[in-house]
Amino acid sequence: MNPAINQPSRTSRAQVLTTIGFALLILVPSVLGFANKFREFILLSRGEVDGVFAITPVVNYLLASLGFFCLFFWAIYHGMFRDIEAPKFTMLENERKLDEEE
Repeated sequence: MNPAINQPSRTSRAQVLTTIGFALLILVPSVLGFANKFREFILLSRGEVDGVFAITPVVNYLLASLGFFCLFFWAIYHGMFRDIEAPKFTMLENERKLDEEE
């Protein structure tokens, strides 16, 4: 590998904690808001006959999101996020080799 291309060091503990903190700061209110709206949709569907049609798109979105989460966790399980910087360095190394051949 070209010595001019330095791979970054491991992520620090402070970066990990900051990322987790921001994720919780954003995701917890979002999940609570969605759960509240979903509960309101369910109460609406129990009260009126037309309320069932309001819940159908939400269920479709939930099922599609479940599929995306399954793919995401499958990718995590197969190690596709262990070293996300490696493809960049591989591409740069291949580019350097191609430039040397010319």
